[in-house]
Amino acid sequence: MSRFDFTNRDGHNLTGRLELPQGRPKSYAIFAHCFTCSKNVKAATQVSRRLAEQEIGVLRFDFTGLGNSEGDFANADFSSNVNDLIDAASALREQDSAPSLLVGHSLGGAAALMAAAEIDSIRAVATIGAPGEPAHVERLINSTTTTTHEDGSATILLGGRELAIGSHFIDDLKKNRIANSLPALKKPLMIFHSPVDEIVSIGNARQLYEAARHPKSFISIDGADHMLSNPADARFVAATLAAWAFRYVLTEPPQ
Repeated sequence: MSRFDFTNRDGHNLTGRLELPQGRPKSYAIFAHCFTCSKNVKAATQVSRRLAEQEIGVLRFDFTGLGNSEGDFANADFSSNVNDLIDAASALREQDSAPSLLVGHSLGGAAALMAAAEIDSIRAVATIGAPGEPAHVERLINSTTTTTHEDGSATILLGGRELAIGSHFIDDLKKNRIANSLPALKKPLMIFHSPVDEIVSIGNARQLYEAARHPKSFISIDGADHMLSNPADARFVAATLAAWAFRYVLTEPPQ
């Protein structure tokens, strides 16, 4: 693992980690973490490391205003997450490591789907517990709001910490429609989802699957929670993902 920082289009330094196999990677991927999480959340760390074992180099980084990255989270939104992914791909390309696989967890999965069409090197996309529409997160925000301010912004409590959410964040979620963009994706899609996910219900996976064009695949992560807190679930996702990705992004099958 090595540090990989880059500057996004807004001039903020975003902090990342590049998980690398022992030998030369056969492909590169970017992992987009979940809403208000960081690059160090278990799902991002475990899946990235397992993919590296399958000879896929993986960049996981903190979105603007989260973790160790610069910027104010209150000024960020879903669209800025999408832009951060596009900028991350550009940074990798400048290092002759253009990503061919995009993986996103939860809202990061929705961002990955939106960003994939804007990154020429991406050959395949995978989502893990992703919502059918970004606006799905609005319900989570409403359920965790501790303070609503006069300007429409709110303070939410997630993971034992308070975060400010600007009113523009909700507006931006509503205007981004995955259902409208998926038919034009034209890239292979793998959808991972748990049938017992209590944060993003399994119905969201059906929504994504029905909106997407072939080639598309769905894998049930039976018994897993939304955060993939059981390492065995993360290993299952990574191994299955690597085997599937071989058809599209690897020159040789994973060992």
